[in-house]
Order: sequence, then C-alpha cells, then structure tokens
Amino acid sequence: MSALDQYIENMSSPEDALLHELERETYLRVLNPRMISGHVQGKLLEMIVRMIRPQRVLEIGTFTGYSALSMAAGLPEGGVIDTCEVDDELEMFILDFFERSQYAERLNLHIGSALETMTTLNKVYDLVFIDGDKREYTAYYNMLFDKGLVSSGSWIMADNILWYGKVVEPVAKGDKQTQGIIDFNNAVAADPRVENVILPIRDGINLIRVK
Repeated sequence: MSALDQYIENMSSPEDALLHELERETYLRVLNPRMISGHVQGKLLEMIVRMIRPQRVLEIGTFTGYSALSMAAGLPEGGVIDTCEVDDELEMFILDFFERSQYAERLNLHIGSALETMTTLNKVYDLVFIDGDKREYTAYYNMLFDKGLVSSGSWIMADNILWYGKVVEPVAKGDKQTQGIIDFNNAVAADPRVENVILPIRDGINLIRVK
C-alpha cells in the first residue's frame, strides 16, 4: 500500500471488526483476494446507501460479501439486499459472515448466474451495484431495463470501471474483460435514459442515475 493510500485509510472512519476479519480471511483462503472491496470503498458504499436510503438493493457479484455487508450497514429500517454470486464454492464462506453480522435479516444470497437470477426477481430496485463478470456488464445493464428492475430515480453503481487503466490503452487480442468494460462505459455514456459520473476511487466506480 502506498503512503497516500495508507493516509486515506487512516483518515477515514475505522473499519468494522467483522469486516476486518472478513478481509483477512479472504486473503488467507480465497483466490484473487484483491477483488474484495476493502475498507475505503466499503465505507464509501455504506455512505452512499445512507444518502440514497434505498429499500431494495441488488448486488451483482458478492465475492466474499464485504461490499454487501458494507451496504447493509447503511440501509434504513426494512431495507433488503439481494446479492448474486456465481461461485458456489464461496457460499458457506459468505453465509458464515452474513449470519455472524447484525444484518443477516437484510441479506438474501442467490447462488448461480446473475443473468439467470435476474429473470426471477420481480422487484424494482432503488440501487444496483454491479461487480460481476466484466464480460457481462453490458448484459447486466440491459437486463435491468428490459426486466423493469430499475425505474426513474433508481441508482446504478458499476465497479472496476477503469480496469487498471486498460480502458485507455489498446485492447490486447482476446482480452474480453477489458473490452467488456469499455463497451459498458460506452453504452452508459450514450444512453439518454441516464446521467453518470466516473469516480476514480480504487479501480473506478461508474455512478449512474436513471432519469
């Protein structure tokens, strides 16, 4: 961690003890642990939820549950999160931390393809956090509108939107993840139904409001 990143962490509100344990266990037990949201981004997600005050949140890509728990901490009374994770090997790891938290009743974990799960959800979401397969970002986005999962006033956040800076470099042959992110950013920028701004925190978040 750079000195500046350490300063940002030190000057931000402290990390919850359970989230700190979750991050440590993720790095010890799970492949690609850097996919976790972590302290600063998790606190940002919590504060955005506190500002928006959504009753229904959809998360696409749970990983080990850090971002879901962060958002759950900011939910108003009665708020719930549907969170989707394709890797069934992470299910028990995620549920262990969900059940040990004070927010277990706010969290509904769906294991399987997010695109398939989204066809079964008959809700309009106030907030959607996209952090799944980068190759499918545009498909997730389109399905939100096609299935009526978002409406006027809904918010969408998409993570890893700068993709380690690769979005401004020539795309390597066969690099479908980078191309997926670029296609998504282009689709959002050209969509008259929304307005958006990219926040350069960590690997970038595209913050989108449905008009």
